[in-house]
Amino acid sequence: MNLNTSILQYIDDVKSGSFTVEEFISATIDRINKIDGNVHAYLSLNDSAINDAKLIDKKIISNEKVGKCYGFPISIKDNICITGTKTTCASKILENFVAPYTATVVNRLNNEDAVITGKTNLDEFAMGLTTEFSAYGATKNPWNIDYVPGGSSGGSAASVAANECLASLGSDTGGSVRNPASFCSVVGLKPTYGLISRYGLISYANSIEQIGPMTKTVKDNAFLLNIIAGQDSNDDTTIDNKNPDYLNEIEKGIEGKKIGIIKEMTTADGLSQEVSTATKESIQDFEGLGASCEEVSLPTIPYTVAAYYTITSTEAGSNLARYDNIRYGYEMESEGYEYNSYISKSRTKFGPEVTRRIILGGFVPSAGHAGKYFLKALKVKSKLISEINTAFEKYDYLIAPTAPVQPFRFGEKIDDPVTLMLLDYNTVTANLTGKPAISVPYSVINGLPIGMQIIANSLEEKSLFQAAYALETKTTIPEVPL
Repeated sequence: MNLNTSILQYIDDVKSGSFTVEEFISATIDRINKIDGNVHAYLSLNDSAINDAKLIDKKIISNEKVGKCYGFPISIKDNICITGTKTTCASKILENFVAPYTATVVNRLNNEDAVITGKTNLDEFAMGLTTEFSAYGATKNPWNIDYVPGGSSGGSAASVAANECLASLGSDTGGSVRNPASFCSVVGLKPTYGLISRYGLISYANSIEQIGPMTKTVKDNAFLLNIIAGQDSNDDTTIDNKNPDYLNEIEKGIEGKKIGIIKEMTTADGLSQEVSTATKESIQDFEGLGASCEEVSLPTIPYTVAAYYTITSTEAGSNLARYDNIRYGYEMESEGYEYNSYISKSRTKFGPEVTRRIILGGFVPSAGHAGKYFLKALKVKSKLISEINTAFEKYDYLIAPTAPVQPFRFGEKIDDPVTLMLLDYNTVTANLTGKPAISVPYSVINGLPIGMQIIANSLEEKSLFQAAYALETKTTIPEVPL
């Protein structure tokens, strides 16, 4: 039985009787138990996964209606709620928090008979780019465990890359699905803002974050989006996407399409030679597929990282105010404290990155500073939206490398927050503008992956998948060595 298979191939194999759901889930759990001590993709496992698989097998044997997922194994980032399970956000402050309800995306997976394998590791409260900021230890990159897997959805990406599941759900606020997808060589989608319900996603920056699927192939990603996308009465930001079948015509190709190569993302100082070379080769591939490529400038991009961190820190400061050890918290004696000092003391459980962003989020919108920082950041966001909308009047897609560098060693950048923030340089544009963007595995150089990012106009995920699939057909990625 090959655990390095696609969702669609898995479903065909289960239908044909090549193996049972229980056999595959059991093999997956065995794989997790064998290697996750080295990878640390998971924070907790679903103890009922094998029983869930047995129930699906019973449906298949008795010819009952079976959900579209046919029991394929999927992991869930540990900032997405599942009733009765711990949802820690990789933070000590939520160490014993048990979710009282289930996220809409998880309900939709359960309704279609997916099997949840467990909850995956992340940077604390999804704030980080390497998964080094988890309170429970870093996730390792399956391609080389001395290197970071990206973040904040590092556990999700690593679990897919290491064949510890067939897919995962992450969340993307500034690149947190696409960055680790690039670093771990999996497919990661940040959908149009509002396409997927955020009900049950623990909030970081509500105005730009989205749940996104992470899979081994582009077709699998489209399959998963078919299941989890759509309006939700519990999330008023969701939009009616008319329920298109994202798999339909995915092999249509991109002949005659116009592609803009984002100048600011492909000529930046921080771009490594390996990533630059891979980008040029991908452009040749796109042209070989019949598309026409030319450089396009979005002049506001150099200001986007500063604007992004200003906006998200402000929203995070508001969202994390609830963690006062009164509404959400842990056992801590209150005797001897007055109200404010008690809350301050309780918040020392936050890690360094979360603390940094909360402090920033309290400062930038404050009286006397809001006009200088927060309102200026909103103007950058507005100008960027105008520029990208103008670009999409001419181009079908915009492309750039997902990350400016390949994965790097643990500890290499952790003490330099500004350098870490610049890893978001190519990804925050899609979040600030609400556009869909996908990272596609492109190459592996010196044993470390490189992903290419394709951005499309709002609600153009179907076309985006066509471009991503076309590029995927031009790539040959070796198997992960782990």
